[in-house]
Amino acid sequence: MRSLDFDISDWFLEEGPFAGVIPGYKVRDAQIQLAQAIDETIQAKSVLVAEAGTGTGKTWAYLVPAFLSGGKVIVSTGTRTLQDQLYTKDVPRLKKAMGLPVHIALLKGRSNYVCHYHLSRLEQDDRSLRSKEEVVQLRHIRQFADRTHSGDKTDCAKVPEDADIWHRATSTRENCLNQDCPFVKDCFLLKARRNAQEADVVVINHALFFADLVLREEGITDLLPAADTVIFDEAHQLPDTATRFMGDVISTSHITDFLKTAEVASLAHARDSARWSEACKKVEYYVKDLRLIASGMDKMPGKRASYEQIPEPEKFHEALDLLEEEMDKLVRMLVAVQERHPDLKAAAQTGAELRAKLYRWTHAALPDPESNEELENAADEKPDANAKVAKKNSRQEVLVRWVEFGLHHLRLNSAPLSVHAFARYKRPDQAWVLTSATLAVYKDFSHFTRQLGLYEARTERWESPFDYKENALLYVPNHLPETQSADFAQAFIDTLIPLIKATSGGVLILCTTLRAVDYFSHLLLKAFDKEFIDRSVLKQGESTRGLLIQRFREHSNAVLVGSASFWEGVDFPGDILTLVAIDKLPFAPPDDPVLEARIKACREEGGNPFFEFQIPGAAIALKQGAGRLIRTERDWGVLMVGDRRLVEKPYGKLLWRGLPSFSRTRYLEEAVDFFASSRKK
Repeated sequence: MRSLDFDISDWFLEEGPFAGVIPGYKVRDAQIQLAQAIDETIQAKSVLVAEAGTGTGKTWAYLVPAFLSGGKVIVSTGTRTLQDQLYTKDVPRLKKAMGLPVHIALLKGRSNYVCHYHLSRLEQDDRSLRSKEEVVQLRHIRQFADRTHSGDKTDCAKVPEDADIWHRATSTRENCLNQDCPFVKDCFLLKARRNAQEADVVVINHALFFADLVLREEGITDLLPAADTVIFDEAHQLPDTATRFMGDVISTSHITDFLKTAEVASLAHARDSARWSEACKKVEYYVKDLRLIASGMDKMPGKRASYEQIPEPEKFHEALDLLEEEMDKLVRMLVAVQERHPDLKAAAQTGAELRAKLYRWTHAALPDPESNEELENAADEKPDANAKVAKKNSRQEVLVRWVEFGLHHLRLNSAPLSVHAFARYKRPDQAWVLTSATLAVYKDFSHFTRQLGLYEARTERWESPFDYKENALLYVPNHLPETQSADFAQAFIDTLIPLIKATSGGVLILCTTLRAVDYFSHLLLKAFDKEFIDRSVLKQGESTRGLLIQRFREHSNAVLVGSASFWEGVDFPGDILTLVAIDKLPFAPPDDPVLEARIKACREEGGNPFFEFQIPGAAIALKQGAGRLIRTERDWGVLMVGDRRLVEKPYGKLLWRGLPSFSRTRYLEEAVDFFASSRKK
């Protein structure tokens, strides 16, 4: 597909093809250099880690060499929102500009596609509908399923993506009937996967990429097509996504849902072959017993305990062993009759997966990625075969295990202490490109590359082309109390009010905890009443993230208060957002079980966990939060950070020097004046 007459850089020049079809097109040297580096990486089948500041144009910088590579390319994004934006906007626009016959496919996880079989079952069982609203939603989903080509729930405008009914109108890997399904010829998921197999470029998200890695370890290779190049956009999310997917989660609610399904299927299709209700009740008894024994966690910090901190551990493990034993009996019973009906087969598969997860958690064992053939054979044998293989081929990597106590459930979690094994999934004949606006910690990539085991990767960095010094001000108040002070929250809001009054644009307040979101919102509303400020206060949790973003854009001068999910992936260009306020430096909570274990291991090895884990994590998160302010060349505004440690602690320099080159002040008057002077420009 590559033209002999065109160098990669030629596409981006003033006299190049883009300039003629894109209004206001500008040549950006950093974009050209990034595209060249990516092209070289694809040709060399090597690894590139590239930080490109906001405004570099990294999307086109990686799509152009991807389109021209002539090989199969997977583009993996951080979120489904960015995935949809790439597929519906960026990719078609570039494809048209380049005039190339590139076949592009969009592929998501199975929970995003309507399942004909489960939708049909839902329609036949009115008892499974939980409200009048769900009756209406079911009708909309049926109408959507009858007319859609994709089956992607994102396209079903009348039913929210996060509506609970989607869990019952889509399939899981365990309850999918595969070739036994009466609707297999019409399956939206299979159509999407076939399209992905045939495409030149496939747009996915990180969660799907890791789901594919996990399935490949189990001998299942039909999720993602083999690719010559993998491009990871928003790559800073990879370590956390890897940690989540390379571990396990099993909740008692998963088991109780399985028991309901198993009992219904067995009584309907194999009533006379066993005492089904009795077998299900035995499992349910030990589920309740396990949760009762663990009730002491209700008073523990975060209502969770590490494996070593489980209260009454002997009783806990005895109950867990008995639960495993009864689960094993029930799964064997289901396997014995699974050929009688697809529902029985699906129940047997679900039960076997849950029982295998229980085993892996209790024995801290994960399957060896190099034993795919043995695992594949084991899947056709008796139900405990996977567990035996896992025991035989357990990784040398350390697993972190912990338990969470919920209002109606108990959750067993495990995660790898390290995810540096990620690097070994790259094939020698494959190129990897990892890019984001936030990968380095003050120009140093070692924290990121070390986490993922990418020790030999080429690293490059390009600054944002935006004029931060002229258009943006970093304000760290010199008068606020320390963040742990009881007076901090009120003082933070009191300092914000003059800034809110000074700007006619929108305000985004980024908090480090959900508790702070609620408290700051409460204090803001009180202050607005007192000061007669007529602005809407939008708070995370009062509506879906998407709806809050939409309302914020529509109001144009609202105040949006949010936590984790608003620190990145939100885009408010122009006067929609002119003030971003961050309450505290975004250090990860030290009681997070995985971070706690990593800190402990680092300390035992003679390292400094504060500088090796906590500072780099905070630096990247702070850059993400700060990056919400300036999104285009015309944007302007103030970034206020209420945490004095940013400038008063020696380590603070590592954090603020990693930010773009804002003008800086510690005085409220100068921050207020900045708004007045910027409006006059």
